[in-house]
Amino acid sequence: MPRVLTSADLADFRGKLIAAATRIFAEKGREGFTMREVAAELGVSAMTPYRYFKDKDEILAAVRANAFDRFAEALENAYAGHADAVSRSGAVGGAYVNFAFNEPASYRLMFDMAQPDEADYPDLVRATTRARRTMTDYVRGLVDAGVLAGDPILIGHVFWSALHGAVVLQLAGKLGEECSFETISGEAFRALSVGFAPKG
Repeated sequence: MPRVLTSADLADFRGKLIAAATRIFAEKGREGFTMREVAAELGVSAMTPYRYFKDKDEILAAVRANAFDRFAEALENAYAGHADAVSRSGAVGGAYVNFAFNEPASYRLMFDMAQPDEADYPDLVRATTRARRTMTDYVRGLVDAGVLAGDPILIGHVFWSALHGAVVLQLAGKLGEECSFETISGEAFRALSVGFAPKG
């Protein structure tokens, strides 16, 4: 008689499936990914993944939601580990960069692979909303402390856009020694901080 799988067993296998799918999506993209390939990597039958996900788009949504949650958790932990607004800002930025460079495949899947039907996957919507909040919430503290002035949401998105651009260039190997990632991102943040500083 086959062993009855517990909730923990199911969650463990689902996690392994998501990890394998992350690698395949990152390597081959959405069009190159197949359910059969992820099954083969896990050493299970071709039909096993369909017990957990109806198709590759649902797996991609789960892969991206998982990545957004881990990313958000890293930023939230960095934020919680510091008491003042400036230290929190630096810690959140550091956590962002560490995640991007330590998990480039997940980072690319999060931000570079869009799904036109994202609204059909509530867990992905929840995870992306959580991550977006972690990327802008720290700015409220900077505005409240008088370090920056303006709409915290807009400022947060401007900083995020600048950091994302530098990260993508670094991951693509497009930044040279004369304009390193540290130099570019540091100067961008310095200029933006001056631009958003309280006037007068």
